[in-house]
Amino acid sequence: MSMTDPQINEAHRPVIRQLDEAAINRIAAGEVVERPASAVKELVENAIDAGATRIGIEIADGGKTLIRVTDNGCGIPPDELPLAMSRHATSKIDGSDLLNIHTFGFRGEALPSLGAVGRLTITSRTEGAEAASIRVAGGKMDPVRPAALRAGTVVELRDLFYATPARLKFMRSDRAESQAITDIVKRLAMAEPSVGFTLRDVSGGGEGRVSFRADAETGDLFDALGARLGQVMGRDFVENALPIDATRDGIRLFGYAALPTYSRGAAVAQYLFVNARPVRDKMLTGALRAAYFDFLSRDRHPAAALFVDCDPTLVDVNVHPAKSEVRFRDPGVPRGLIVSALRHALAEAGHRASSTVASATLGAMRPEPLGEAPRIYQMDRPSLGARIAAYRAQSPEGMVPAPAYGMPAPGYDAPARAEPGFAEFSAAYSGRVVEQPEEHLPDQVPLEALPLGAARGQVHENYIIAQTERGMVIVDQHAAHERLVYEKLKKQMAENGVAAQALLIPEIVELSAGDCARLLEVAEELERFGLGIEAFGGSAVAVRETPAILGEVNAEAMLRDILDELDDDGESNLVQAKIEAILSRVACHGSIRSGRRMRAEEMNALLREMEATPHSGQCNHGRPTYVELKLSDIERLFGRT
Repeated sequence: MSMTDPQINEAHRPVIRQLDEAAINRIAAGEVVERPASAVKELVENAIDAGATRIGIEIADGGKTLIRVTDNGCGIPPDELPLAMSRHATSKIDGSDLLNIHTFGFRGEALPSLGAVGRLTITSRTEGAEAASIRVAGGKMDPVRPAALRAGTVVELRDLFYATPARLKFMRSDRAESQAITDIVKRLAMAEPSVGFTLRDVSGGGEGRVSFRADAETGDLFDALGARLGQVMGRDFVENALPIDATRDGIRLFGYAALPTYSRGAAVAQYLFVNARPVRDKMLTGALRAAYFDFLSRDRHPAAALFVDCDPTLVDVNVHPAKSEVRFRDPGVPRGLIVSALRHALAEAGHRASSTVASATLGAMRPEPLGEAPRIYQMDRPSLGARIAAYRAQSPEGMVPAPAYGMPAPGYDAPARAEPGFAEFSAAYSGRVVEQPEEHLPDQVPLEALPLGAARGQVHENYIIAQTERGMVIVDQHAAHERLVYEKLKKQMAENGVAAQALLIPEIVELSAGDCARLLEVAEELERFGLGIEAFGGSAVAVRETPAILGEVNAEAMLRDILDELDDDGESNLVQAKIEAILSRVACHGSIRSGRRMRAEEMNALLREMEATPHSGQCNHGRPTYVELKLSDIERLFGRT
C-alpha cells in the first residue's frame, strides 16, 4: 500500500467533485489514443465510414508532430462541425440499439479526445455546399471558418500529447511509432480491398516518401482480396495459401490460410477480422492455432488472413476501449467453424507443399565463379577400398565401379555392358540411377504426368529423385514415409478410439472450485482421448482412467496443464497432443529409415501414396517432405535461358 493509513476518517474524507470538460476529454483520450497509431486508426476508420474510396495518410516524426488524413468521402456540413467535436456526438448510431452496429466507429469519442491532447484541424466539404474548417487545441474550440477544399475531408493533427506532456515520455522511437502506424494502415487496407490507401512519411518537409501504397481492387471477393493480400503480405503468401469459404449457423468464414510449410517463427502474419473490423482476439487466435497444431511444432506459427462475417447482433464490439476485442454470443460456433474449415482445406490440399521451399533451395545453389580453379572440399570419408567393397555389395550384377581419378582399381576390366545411366554416378557411391520401362498401356497415364512424377534415382540412400513433366522432385524418403505412417495411425485411432487403462486406485486431485467446474465441463471431451475424470465431492476431481498409450502418467500435473490451456485458449488439446506425439514417435520408428536402398517400384509406390494422402507435403514437425524444382529454374541456374 502506498498510503500510510488506508482507512478513511472524518477529518480526511475525500470530496466528490464533477470534473470539467477538458479533464474528461483528456481522460477519455488516454483510453482511446494510446499512441500515434491509435489516432491514425480512428481517423482512417472515420474516412472509411464516410464512404471514401481514396485515403491518404501523411505522418511526420512517427506521428508525434503531424498526422494528416485526406479522404474523398461524403464530408461534414459546416453547421455540424462544432457538434462533431463534442463528446458522444455521432452520425453512425441513434443510441437505440448498441448491438446492431454496421460501422467502425459509433461512440463519438475520437475527435474530441484528439482535440483535447493535440492541435486538431478539420476541413470538410459536402456535395452542394461550401468548404469549412474548425480548429481545436488543448480542448479549446475556435469558431467555424470558410476554407478551400474540392471535396471530402482533411483532418490534421499536430503536436500529439502537447497538452499532456507526461504521455510523451512513454512514446517509443520515431521508427517504432512509424512501424505501428504502417501495421494499422495495412490491417485496415486488408479489410477494405475496394479502397485505395497511401501512407507517406513527410518528416523533414517536402513530399516525403511513400512507405505503403495499395490501389483500389476490383473484381469478385476472392480476386480483390487475393490481390490486396498480395500487396500487404507478399505474393509468396497468396501463392502458398488456401482459399477458405465456409458457413455455419449464420456465421461465414472466408479468407486465405497458408500451407503448414509456409509457417513463421512468430505470430506476425496472423490477421483476423470480425465484420471487417481488425481484432486481436484470444479466442480466434487460439482457434487458428488449434487448426494447425497437428502440422506445426510449437515454435512455428501459421500465416493467415481470416474474415468472420455475421449479423452484428451476434457479436458485441463494445467490450474494449480500442474495439480490438469482441465477444460472440456463442463463441463455440466461430471457433468450431475456424478449426473445421481450416482442417478441411488443409486435407484437401493433399501433398501440396510451399513453393518458397523450392525458392530457398534454388537460392542456395550458386554456380562456380568463372576463371577460378574449382573448389576442393575436404571431407571425412571411408577409404577407397572400403567404398569399393560397399559399392560392389550393392551394385547390380555385373556392374563394377569405375576407378577413382588417377587410381585404377586392381584387376579392373571394363564390363561388356554397363547399366544405363550408371556412368554418370559411377564415382559417387551413394548415388544410383534406376531404369524405367518406357512402354505404357494405351489407357495408362505416364508417371511423369503425375504430380510427383516418376522415380529416376536415389542419392545418399535417403533422397528420391523424380522427374515430372515440368521439372524434378526431390523427396526425403524417411520424412515422407513417417508422415504416411502417422496419418494411418491417426485414422486407426479415430476409427477405434483411444484405449484407456483404469487406475487400480483413483488419483484424487484437489482444485479450486472454479478449476474443478471448468474441468468437469470438458470431461466428456477428455474421455474421448482416454482420460476419465469425475467429481469427488467439494472441489476435488477423481482421475479413474488415463490413456493406455501414455503409460504411467502424473495425473495432477496433466490436469493443471489442461487448466492452463483452458485459461489461455478456451480449450485444451493437451491430451490429444500427447497421444499424437507418441503416435509420431511410433511412426518415426516404423517408417523407411535413412540409408535404405529402395527399388524403383518401392520409390514409385511411395510417391503415389504421398499423392493420395492428405498432409503428406510436410513431416510431423511442419518441415517439407519434398522439394519441387521447375525445369525453367534449373535451366536458369545453368545459364540456358
